[in-house]
Amino acid sequence: MQLAMNSRLAGIGIAALALASGAAQAELSSTVTIASDYDFRGITQTALDPAFQASLDWSGESGVYAGLWGSNIDFGTYEPSAQYIPPLPPDVEFVPGEEDIDLNVEVDAILGYAGSFTDDLGYDVGATYYKYLGDNNGETDFDYTEVYAGISYKILSTKVWYSWDFSNSGDSAWYAEANGDIPLPWWDLGVALHAGYNGGNYWDDAENDLSEFYDYSVGITRSFGHFDVAVKYIDGSDLKESDCSRASIECGGDPVFSSEAKAFVSISSTFPWTKKE
Repeated sequence: MQLAMNSRLAGIGIAALALASGAAQAELSSTVTIASDYDFRGITQTALDPAFQASLDWSGESGVYAGLWGSNIDFGTYEPSAQYIPPLPPDVEFVPGEEDIDLNVEVDAILGYAGSFTDDLGYDVGATYYKYLGDNNGETDFDYTEVYAGISYKILSTKVWYSWDFSNSGDSAWYAEANGDIPLPWWDLGVALHAGYNGGNYWDDAENDLSEFYDYSVGITRSFGHFDVAVKYIDGSDLKESDCSRASIECGGDPVFSSEAKAFVSISSTFPWTKKE
């Protein structure tokens, strides 16, 4: 199985390393996460199975930052008769009699710039390149790039993402999200709120039974020493095509790309451990 990044991903990684080597006050960190699922905008990327995720993050004093992030994925193993569910393109051509797709790793390259207008008001702009690794039989390529811009004010933030070629489908897509991280006065607990909307030509596709949709989540967060724990309720079932409770797809044994509501648990830790337990 060939698991090499292509030249675009390598180029972003080299640029990030060059930035890191040239900044005396740069900070390098890594976050490791174990989660009950890899949820992406209300859609499972691991068929509701656990996910192991890790990042390598660099941030400069100027506000420039870069990083690499990776996770296991499960997009299923597809044969010529398979029905496609997002985020895979609906127009992939298959070779009869062969299993064409068995992707199992995602690696994202991130480059951005963050700053602040005031002590309470900040901004964030950048780009993410999504690379999917595994056995694609040399026939398919789902890699794509998104650009984003966001504003934060105290405990609230909003961000808009845009791709002109979502999942290498030839169609554009955008995602708008709002988030709130509200501290509670008891036991260092916090409330995490999220709402998002998926729109654009990719999702507005009646021919392939796709439609623009909302997702949202609500959860409780708490830190235990060097570890951060989150428990959430996540619902992307507004995407009816992938909602196992309503769609005409088989979700019992292998719920690939399910958008059904679910409970979610994650535990993460960021290195180096600099804060006190």
